[in-house]
Amino acid sequence: MNEQTTNSPMSRRGFLTLGAVAAAVTACGVPESGSTSGPVKAATYIPPSYDDLFPAMEMLLKTVKQKSGGDLAFQMFHSETLLDAEQLVPGLLQGVAQMVFTTSSYVSSTYPVLGACELPFNNDGVDQTLRALEVGGPLYSLFNEELGKKQLHVVSSMPTSVEWIWTMDKPIRKPADMEGLRIRTAGEVEGQTVKALGGSPVSMSSSEVYQALQRGTIDGMISYLGTVISRDLQQVLRYGTMGHFGAYALDAYARKDWFDGLDSKQKQALLAAARVYQEDGTAHMLKVHEEDYLPAIEKAGIELIEPTPADLKAFMQETSRVERWWQTQVGDPALADRALDLVRTA
Repeated sequence: MNEQTTNSPMSRRGFLTLGAVAAAVTACGVPESGSTSGPVKAATYIPPSYDDLFPAMEMLLKTVKQKSGGDLAFQMFHSETLLDAEQLVPGLLQGVAQMVFTTSSYVSSTYPVLGACELPFNNDGVDQTLRALEVGGPLYSLFNEELGKKQLHVVSSMPTSVEWIWTMDKPIRKPADMEGLRIRTAGEVEGQTVKALGGSPVSMSSSEVYQALQRGTIDGMISYLGTVISRDLQQVLRYGTMGHFGAYALDAYARKDWFDGLDSKQKQALLAAARVYQEDGTAHMLKVHEEDYLPAIEKAGIELIEPTPADLKAFMQETSRVERWWQTQVGDPALADRALDLVRTA
């Protein structure tokens, strides 16, 4: 772990509460916009056990310190030691941290336009989503135009591999196999996908999933590969159905006025780090998945199911209603069409 991190309490690749926080802010004072006196705080719910994602966050923090000549440096609080998953963005907007890392699935219910990248079967996968989310690109600008209205700014987005359906006792080979199953989800788009396939979505944090599976509270989950290994879920899961059932990005967010208040050198350093995070971080994630995580899945005896072309077409047909639901959540047809077009044509 680098000096900036503080410990506190189709191929396979292709398939691939805020009261206490508010009190703390009142006691400590909200940092002024653009304030960089000493290390500023970065936070995430993600623990270092995510070997595929955690190094990308370290890359960003190390690079911005180097590029700014030490003028902009962050102290990292990981594993919910400063803010838990649900508190990250509200805490950021309250000034508890100056940057947070969280998956878009935790944010898109409040900022629905982000869901354009999360919809099932919406493009060809990671490489295309990476192009769509390019720092400084049209989708990046569109997201920041919309989020900026609520004082939020996306610094960078790193797409994860696509989401598969994982189950304990029943393999999912066709949509009808999902009927009545209780499936853990991490966001509303995932929840709508599960509903479209006949399942019942159960919202919970990834840290709760292992026990929920053991106790039979849920029958499975929809997630990207990294959650399975990083939470040791290969010990209890038995089946994985491959397909583009969803996707999300690990986003770095800042408060808009803080970002706008950075001087030119600091801002350029942060944007340079944002590109390293996005490009090198994604490459690292895919390498870990291919070289470490998929072999671990196979060693654990999980059966990976590749749907037949006919079954894949059926999955796509059943989940097509999720896009229509998402468009109603965005509430602006032109905005929704523009965002989705940028995802699909990148």
